[in-house]
Amino acid sequence: MAVQNTPAAEFEVTADLVRGLLECQHPALAELPLSPLANGWDNVLFRLGDEFTVRLPRRQMAADLVEHEQRWLGALAPRLPLPIPAPTRVGVPSGDYPWKWSVCPWLDGEPAADTRLADPLVDARRLGEFLQALHQPAPPEAPINPYRGGPVGDLGQRVASNLEKLGKLIDSTAVAAHWADLSGASEWDQEAVWVHGDLHTANVLVANGALSAVIDFGDLTACDPAVDFAIAWMMFEPPERDVLRSAAGNVDDATWRRAEAWALHFALLYLLYSADNERFQRMGTQLLNALLPTP
Repeated sequence: MAVQNTPAAEFEVTADLVRGLLECQHPALAELPLSPLANGWDNVLFRLGDEFTVRLPRRQMAADLVEHEQRWLGALAPRLPLPIPAPTRVGVPSGDYPWKWSVCPWLDGEPAADTRLADPLVDARRLGEFLQALHQPAPPEAPINPYRGGPVGDLGQRVASNLEKLGKLIDSTAVAAHWADLSGASEWDQEAVWVHGDLHTANVLVANGALSAVIDFGDLTACDPAVDFAIAWMMFEPPERDVLRSAAGNVDDATWRRAEAWALHFALLYLLYSADNERFQRMGTQLLNALLPTP
C-alpha cells in the first residue's frame, strides 16, 4: 500500500501574509476579521468578515487555475441556478506573494461530504438542472485542462498505476474488471461544453439540509460533460441518480457510462491521496462502494 499525503505547498500562505496583501491592494477590506477556512490541494481559503472569502494558490499549478476563475466565472454565474464563487476583487503578484489571488463572496453551507441532504430527490433534480445550465457550448478560447474531459480510454494507464499503488487496500481485481467494462463506452464526439471539472462532495455546499452553492471552479474547462456527472455516484443512491440524469437533459447511455468510469478514476485518486486527509479517505471509500457491482 502506498497511500500518499496531500501535495505539499510550494508557498506558505499565512493570515499575516493575507492581511498584508489586503492592506496594499484592497485597503477597504483590510480591517475586516480574517480567519483560516480551508487548506486544500491547490488553494488556501480564509474567511474575511461576514461577506467574503480570500482564495490564494499554494502551488504554481493552481495559479493558472485561479486566473481561469477570474476570467470566466463572472460571465457564467448569472445563468446558473445555484450560487458560485465568482471573484469580486482580484489580487496581483507582489514582492511578498508570486501569484494572482481572489476575493470572492462568502457562500453559506457545509461541504456535502460532511453533512446530509434533507430531501435527496429534490436536490438531485436541482443539481441536474445546474449541470444542464452549465453544460452549454463553450467558446474556442475556453481553458484547456489536460487532466479532465479527455477520452476515458486514455485514463487506463493512470487507473492501472493507481491500482498498483493502492495494493491490497482495495479489491483490485474487482475494480480492474469494472474499469474494463466501463472504459469501452463510446467517446464524446460532440461540441465541447463548459464543465466544472472537479465536481465532488467537498465542492458542493449544503445549508439547512439543501444544496446551497457549488464552489472551486479551478478545473473549469470545455470538454465531455461526463466528468461532471461522476457526482451522481458520490452524492446519491440509484433512484436519485436517475432524477439527476433526467434533470440534466439528454444524457445518453454512453455518456452515463463514461461518467461512471470517471467516478471510478476519482475514487482511486481520493483513496491514494488520503494519508493525511480523513475526508478524502471517506469520500473514496464511499464512492468505491457505490460503484462496485454487488455480488
